[in-house]
Amino acid sequence: MKTLTYILLFTFSSTFVLAQTGEITIDQDEKIEALLEIYKSAGSSGYYTIQVGFVSSNQKANDLRSLVNIDFPNLSSRVDFDSPTYRVKVGRFKTKLEGERKLQEVRRKYPAAMLLKPKK
Repeated sequence: MKTLTYILLFTFSSTFVLAQTGEITIDQDEKIEALLEIYKSAGSSGYYTIQVGFVSSNQKANDLRSLVNIDFPNLSSRVDFDSPTYRVKVGRFKTKLEGERKLQEVRRKYPAAMLLKPKK
């Protein structure tokens, strides 16, 4: 019995003594970082938006945006200039279904509103 105990003790202690330790290094191509940045920037334009209206002057666009912010405070809004008009847009929707649901609500107040596809 004593011999068996010594053998087991020796076996387990030698396992710890002979255990390996190591260090892992990952060599990554620099182009991967550049590709990740391109991917991140491309993903930000993939949202549906609702165009509430378009007008001929910046002042009118900002006035319309103020009204939209009052009517829909939970939606983000912005004014985009697309020569020769200023376009007031609201919301950022990941799916077309989300955008269409909100469009029905927005059209009650702004009948000319339309859902715009994401730019690619």
